[in-house]
Amino acid sequence: MAEPRSRIYHRGRVAESLRDEIGSMLEGELSDPRIGFCHVTEVVMHPASKSARVFLAVDGDAEAEEQTVIALQAAKGYIRHELKERLGLQRVPELSFHVDRKEKFQGRIDELLHRAEKRARKGTPGPNTAAAE
Repeated sequence: MAEPRSRIYHRGRVAESLRDEIGSMLEGELSDPRIGFCHVTEVVMHPASKSARVFLAVDGDAEAEEQTVIALQAAKGYIRHELKERLGLQRVPELSFHVDRKEKFQGRIDELLHRAEKRARKGTPGPNTAAAE
């Protein structure tokens, strides 16, 4: 049986609110030095709304990403408490933090496509050479 649209929309609205609030906490409230410069890219909630995956884009190397995730896992209780207070939710979903590597992969894919396009242009005659003959 399909899930009612109202439940899907509600879950989407809650996920967006979680993304905004966790993002504002990352900007200034969490003072752990292990937390690097990062922002929340996406929050994906489980269909039962009992858990949520928080995806972060972290500036820096793999060590900075790992330290940021460890620090946020340690601050998970504080974050959940603040979310309950700010959003007025009866049950705040269990949070898990993950590094979002989509942007890095997308950049690499764009670079490879650009290289392939340049090679294709070099191998085929341009529009000006065909007109000159």
